[in-house]
Amino acid sequence: MNDIILILGSHALTWGHVVTGMAALSLLLLVMVTVLLLRTRREKALEEALAEERAREMDDKVAELARIQAEMTGRMRTMAEVFGSRQSDFVRMISERIDGLQHRVGQGLEASTRHQTENLSKLNERLAVIDAAQQNLSTLTGELVGLKDILSNKQSRGAYGQGRMEAIIRDGLPANAFEFQATLSNRTRPDCLVRLPGDERGLVIDAKFPLEGFTAFREARGEEARARAAARVRSDMLVHVKDIAAKYLIPGETQDIAMLFVPAESIYADLAEHFDDVVQKAHRARVVIVSPSLLTLAIQVMQALVRDARIREEARVIQAEVQKLLEDVMRLDSRVAKLDAHFRQAQDDMVQIRVSTEKITKRGERIEALEFEEGETQARAELRRLQGRDLRIVE
Repeated sequence: MNDIILILGSHALTWGHVVTGMAALSLLLLVMVTVLLLRTRREKALEEALAEERAREMDDKVAELARIQAEMTGRMRTMAEVFGSRQSDFVRMISERIDGLQHRVGQGLEASTRHQTENLSKLNERLAVIDAAQQNLSTLTGELVGLKDILSNKQSRGAYGQGRMEAIIRDGLPANAFEFQATLSNRTRPDCLVRLPGDERGLVIDAKFPLEGFTAFREARGEEARARAAARVRSDMLVHVKDIAAKYLIPGETQDIAMLFVPAESIYADLAEHFDDVVQKAHRARVVIVSPSLLTLAIQVMQALVRDARIREEARVIQAEVQKLLEDVMRLDSRVAKLDAHFRQAQDDMVQIRVSTEKITKRGERIEALEFEEGETQARAELRRLQGRDLRIVE
């Protein structure tokens, strides 16, 4: 064992060393094999544990899947039942909606038919109105033809202007404020004489108007014919204005101005537009040319004057009545004051009577209870006091 096998430098290798080394190597290999076996067993056990865990997890997942499938089956069954009930409700709702729609459509058709019938009846009524209007237009056309005939006649035209002027005045003034065809001191008779309150002088309104010149002026063709017609209009108007000023402007009897009534607004417009010099000359002659609208405005002003005068007259009457009413109120106030004094006196007497009755009641109660607080001396003094009041005391 101690035989040297090999010398390595200063060291000698013997068989003991070799055997020891082999034993150590064998032990090392044994330890390594043991460690590898233990590691293999551990890994196998770990793999088995992992496999068991995986199997357990798989079982749990399968159970969960089974549970989920059962729940899904129940939910599908519930959903099928719900869908079945909903489907029946939906079918019922659809049928109800269809019935309601049919009912509404029927009502709408009925209402539309009724509306159309009403519209047709109204259309027939309107057609009847249109027919009546057409007949009225035909009648109005005939009246216009008649009006043209009236205006072509001087006397008829004067009556037409007089009638329109009278209608305006009658609508605006009371009956005692105007007079038609009144006779003046110079034996002339104006178409209308308006009397204003507070003034004895009357306002003259003339309704005669020379229309022939205006008709010729409108129908004139050419400058020469138009100039001749214009000259005729100026001549007729100025002559008529002069006649009005000479006949109806009477100092002290009529107003300082007179009115010339033009029965149509169109004629007045032509007069103001083409014959302004005639209008100015008429103003200087104290004759005012008025159209129906201007006459209506003037009548409204006169109506306001009449109304103010009447209000002043009525105010005097009201003032007198108010004075009488104040006297009656003052008389009533004095009588009420006397009555109040009587009531106050009666109230004072009632208070004194209440005091006496309370005293009598208290004395009666004390007599009934035999409770006398006063002595003999006081009782006799009270008797003497009562005798001094001329009261009869029976002792």
